[in-house]
Amino acid sequence: MKQLSALCVLFLLPLCALGQEQAKPSLQDVVDRAAKTTLERFADKKLEASQLSITLIDLRDQQHPVTASFRGNERIYPASVVKLFYLVAAHRWLEDKKIEDTPELQRALRDMIVDSSNEATQYILDVLTDSSSGAELPQKEFDKWQYKRNRVNRFFASMGYSNINVNQKTFCEDAYGIEQQSRNYKGENRNMLTTNAVARLLSEIVEGRMNTPERTKAMMDLMKRDPFKETTDPDDQGHGFTGKLFVDRKMTDAKLWSKAGWTNTARHDAAYIETADGLKFVIVIFTEHHANDKDVIPGVVGKVIDGMREMK
Repeated sequence: MKQLSALCVLFLLPLCALGQEQAKPSLQDVVDRAAKTTLERFADKKLEASQLSITLIDLRDQQHPVTASFRGNERIYPASVVKLFYLVAAHRWLEDKKIEDTPELQRALRDMIVDSSNEATQYILDVLTDSSSGAELPQKEFDKWQYKRNRVNRFFASMGYSNINVNQKTFCEDAYGIEQQSRNYKGENRNMLTTNAVARLLSEIVEGRMNTPERTKAMMDLMKRDPFKETTDPDDQGHGFTGKLFVDRKMTDAKLWSKAGWTNTARHDAAYIETADGLKFVIVIFTEHHANDKDVIPGVVGKVIDGMREMK
């Protein structure tokens, strides 16, 4: 009997090891668990599945990136996250000599991404599309204006981006005149993005596939955040979103690049993260109707980091 037991152990050990190997979560498992845990945690605040979208791209092997998502293809008003698309378009236009580089343009690009300035964004979109704000226009003239304003949309469509709309300025209050006419007055033509599209864009910036190394560095520099830097604004992009997790967990050796979006109805973040133990990933999280729930986004990111470490 002892020999039989030893023999069983000999054969069962490899099977146990195989079972443990199979038990490691996939990237989709990681996202699903993060979403489920977050929805349960914030159930008392009535966070619903229809109000949360997540896309995760594992970039540890940049030759073979892996993507997983939760409601990743849902169209959602992106708030200031759309500014990433205008940043990429501006650098493409500059590289192709379609627009002139000036100190004023560089100041606006910086303010649009670092300070999330809406006024700077309005100027950038004027430069990109030659369709400045003004009075409402008769239909025939408006159609010509709107065609120019859709220039950024056509650029991203040519690269296979779909299910998005990136043709509107961002405002602190509201749009007026032709800007409201462009929205079709009731908002049907507002900016709309999916977390899948944003994650793809951010990963392509990180990987240097959107432009030259010099322009890639310029874009990344504008997105660099330091959650441990002293601030008088706890809701700024480095402290009030993904960066809050870095502070809560004392992740002083991790690195963060991001672009957040925040309105009275939306709280979003698009982030690229590198950790000291080798994690490299893009994560985009959109939340709707929970604009002041500051722990949802860092909570999701924390669960994702824990899950990705289980995958190793």
